[in-house]
Amino acid sequence: MKPLSELKLKVLDLLKEDARRSPALLATLLGVTEDEVSVAIAELEEDNVIVKYATVVNSGKLDDEKVTALIEVQITPERGRGFEAIAERVYLFPQVKSVYLMSGAYDLLVEVEGRTLKEVASFVSDKLSTLESVLSTKTHFILKKYKQDGIIFEDPEEDRRLMISP
Repeated sequence: MKPLSELKLKVLDLLKEDARRSPALLATLLGVTEDEVSVAIAELEEDNVIVKYATVVNSGKLDDEKVTALIEVQITPERGRGFEAIAERVYLFPQVKSVYLMSGAYDLLVEVEGRTLKEVASFVSDKLSTLESVLSTKTHFILKKYKQDGIIFEDPEEDRRLMISP
């Protein structure tokens, strides 16, 4: 894989901040033509560097309560395929949002989402931990998200101190 051009790296940085930015705005910000930006974006999409444009949602502002858990999974790698085979089996479950190969005390970190704590617990006990290569799991439920993908979810608190007059 060849390294990305400076223009493509700058376009990526700006789109990561706000994917709604138009090629015209990006061109203005970068001091290049709109066509150059459009070609760069098209190539990034074609090369699967840009995979998807997604919205980051502050779920704390929704009535639709969901339960999210991070699960540490220790596994036995499969001969000839290593961690790939078990990772693929895990990420194909619809409850699984993300899967990461980790260094350290466990092998995979799995992010799971469900409607209730019981639903997530059932997934872990009935589906994930029963996979042949899985040696152990440790589940951590997310209580509150303060920041995700560089976005802070907390509303800034207003200053409630009384004004002091001289």
